[in-house]
Amino acid sequence: MVRAVLSADGYSVQVAPDGAAALALVEARPPAVVVLDMRLPRVDGWEFARRLRERGLRVPIVAMTAGGDAPEAAREIEANEFLAKPFEIDELLTKVSRFRNQPPNN
Repeated sequence: MVRAVLSADGYSVQVAPDGAAALALVEARPPAVVVLDMRLPRVDGWEFARRLRERGLRVPIVAMTAGGDAPEAAREIEANEFLAKPFEIDELLTKVSRFRNQPPNN
């Protein structure tokens, strides 16, 4: 759903099946923003963010997780924004649009 919404709004979107694959994608071509599900298989969102920072990549992150956990998860990984599931499509677009024209800071 996230990919479809962002693609329809004109974003170039890459999707990874797990955190390890996502990290490889980001390292190969840093995106303007990462929409990060905190409950990824293999390498979860916390580990993904830690490894990303260890590599010196400062890509903005929108942390995405269940309701009341979202603000805390975002704080823990120093995310730029968060989305509490379930969220509205407009909320996703608003949060991601903050980073639309910003070059990656790596």
